[in-house]
Amino acid sequence: MNTPRISSDQALQLDHQLCFALYSASLAMTKLYKPMLDEMGLTYPQYLAMLVLWEHDGVAVSELGERLHLDSGTLTPLLKRLESAELVTRLRDVQDERRVLIRLTAAGRKLKARAARIPGCVLQATQCDVSEVRALTRQVQTLRDRLAA
Repeated sequence: MNTPRISSDQALQLDHQLCFALYSASLAMTKLYKPMLDEMGLTYPQYLAMLVLWEHDGVAVSELGERLHLDSGTLTPLLKRLESAELVTRLRDVQDERRVLIRLTAAGRKLKARAARIPGCVLQATQCDVSEVRALTRQVQTLRDRLAA
């Protein structure tokens, strides 16, 4: 396989940096989500936590952290704010008191209906079709997993 070579000057150009493309795309994506999430009273990280809970209610804090790639120092204050907003409750697992389970409240479950429009708005903003977004998502997930390994 022939790998194209670029000069060291070209290699150091901002537009040739994968990290910057990912970073700036992430900033643009977060900016797109902000007004929609503001209407729901959520920050972007809180929205991600709610997505996990809407998939599987009653997950352990440790499992939630693994899914979101967040440590407990970041996750705990986020969950406390969701609990203060009465969207989730934190309960000790009766079978293993070391585990804390996160459960949606009625308000947290109800919020899912309001969030249902977000993926369509994001898809429209990307100007991609569903298959393109899925392929791009898989590529970025593969990159993330390779970098984490």
